[in-house]
Amino acid sequence: MIQTVGSATPILDVRNLTVTLHTPKTSVRPVDRVSYTVNEGEVLAIVGESGSGKTILNLAPLGLLPAGVDSDLEGSVGFEGQDLLTSGEDKLRAVRGGGIGVIFQDPLSALNPVRKIGRQIAEVAEHHLKLTPRAAERRAGELLSLVGLPDPLSRLRQYPHELSGGQRQRVGIAMSIAGEPRLLIADEPTTALDVTVQAQIVSLLKDLQRRLKMAIVIITHDIGVVSGMATKVAVMYAGRLAEIGSVDDVLTRSVHPYTLGLLNSVPTLKAPIGSRFSGLPGSPPDLSRRIDSCAFMPRCSHAIPSCERGRPPLVHAP
Repeated sequence: MIQTVGSATPILDVRNLTVTLHTPKTSVRPVDRVSYTVNEGEVLAIVGESGSGKTILNLAPLGLLPAGVDSDLEGSVGFEGQDLLTSGEDKLRAVRGGGIGVIFQDPLSALNPVRKIGRQIAEVAEHHLKLTPRAAERRAGELLSLVGLPDPLSRLRQYPHELSGGQRQRVGIAMSIAGEPRLLIADEPTTALDVTVQAQIVSLLKDLQRRLKMAIVIITHDIGVVSGMATKVAVMYAGRLAEIGSVDDVLTRSVHPYTLGLLNSVPTLKAPIGSRFSGLPGSPPDLSRRIDSCAFMPRCSHAIPSCERGRPPLVHAP
């Protein structure tokens, strides 16, 4: 299902993006002909189980795959008039942290453990905003205050290990916006945090999006994050989009069996105490093998014989 959400100008335009990863023994296609747009000021949530391709979809075009990974990218990823897939490393380096900020899933591994927090944030501002070291240091303190860290000036002189997980994630958010990006990619920013801190981080991202007028792509498997933050939702399965539309359409009028399965697996307060957990049966497919049928068919209670005759395309809902 595709629903048109608003008529704003697209800031990110992804067309038929395919990512193939190669190993000495096999090749895997975690992203297969995916198309979508992100408009200015929009919050797009990309949801799906682990291994569905969510993170690679967003980080591969920025050249952020792990070192040593052999990959092929096809299609186009338009950002501010340039195709990221045909841009050289110098242009990509200018986009990363500048036009597009990234919040990583694990704040501890995203920060340099032997460098002070203030210097790490200031370097981003120096590189992308061309600030002097003194001005960048001052900007780092302002950003730590903006993301809600108490006593931000003393935090500048601390190392990552001196902070809690939630505080480190706030530092990561400060780094991601230090270059004043127009688009922020948040890769499961609440996964490594406890429930209370998760809610605080979601609230912070909503506030920053409103104040800084950024577009946000948030990668998550948490439907609660989606309902509380997104304006548009894309559901991903086995490297493709199963469904995409406004948050209301996808969460309350979803049509794909996979989306319905994800929604039904979320515990509710109305469920009787001791009731059985309702999860999706089976496991996602092995993407190193060719898939000739609907990828969700082995797990789908609505499967029919025609599901075996090819992977169904994404079409506009009537």
